[in-house]
Amino acid sequence: MIDGAIPYLLCPVCREPLARHERALRCPRRHSFDMAKQGYADLSAGRLPHTGDTVEMVADRAAFLAAGHYDFISAALAEHRTDGLVLDAGTGTGDYLARFLDASPAATGLGLDVSKPALRRAAKAHPRGAAVLTDLWRPLPVADASAAVILNVFAPRNGPEFHRVLRPDGVLLVVTPAADHLAELIATHGLIQVDPEKAARVAGSLGEHFRPEAATELRSKLTLSAAEVRTLIGMTPSARHVPVAELPTREVTVTAAVDLTVYRPRS
Repeated sequence: MIDGAIPYLLCPVCREPLARHERALRCPRRHSFDMAKQGYADLSAGRLPHTGDTVEMVADRAAFLAAGHYDFISAALAEHRTDGLVLDAGTGTGDYLARFLDASPAATGLGLDVSKPALRRAAKAHPRGAAVLTDLWRPLPVADASAAVILNVFAPRNGPEFHRVLRPDGVLLVVTPAADHLAELIATHGLIQVDPEKAARVAGSLGEHFRPEAATELRSKLTLSAAEVRTLIGMTPSARHVPVAELPTREVTVTAAVDLTVYRPRS
């Protein structure tokens, strides 16, 4: 529901607070932003340079996450319980945010994403979770020092903006693929490989504003049916590069390996 998150939202044009007026959010300067019938608010304030995940990618992601294959990631994130605002930057379907809110019964959730198909699902993912259309590379429509926790799972990282909206005592949780994440599928089907400079790029994007406090590698062996492999590939950018005829027709075992890094804001 959008209402719980409204106190944390800012007008993307003038940076004034927003209030709800039926199916719109408005600021004191009368800038007005529509709410989609599916429940998310459009605070993009203009044409977006990209549209994010497609309907097909979002459907595959929703199916794969609903099957529980990445529950080991959700569980690790949810250990960082809070009673404040949980900001999910690049929320996708809202699954990780919903699992986090389940473990933090007094928290409020706010998911940001550029994909309308994803936000249609995220807006309904949890009763205490709101969803907002915005570009993570632009100034976020979120008040200064308002978030107790920022989740960033397989998503872009805007270091300066994350630092601005995170409380001084808050925590940024970043999940990135480890070197051998989905290695079996990469080797067999030519999926896009994990950038060997990934860790350095993440550190570079955050280092000026955050200090790493802890890092954990999370691993799980997934036994997937042929249909589940198709769904997994379909929710990634590799879906555009892997011919359907080359996808597996039998059960396979796949390594899921990610790095969870806990960051604290620099003063």
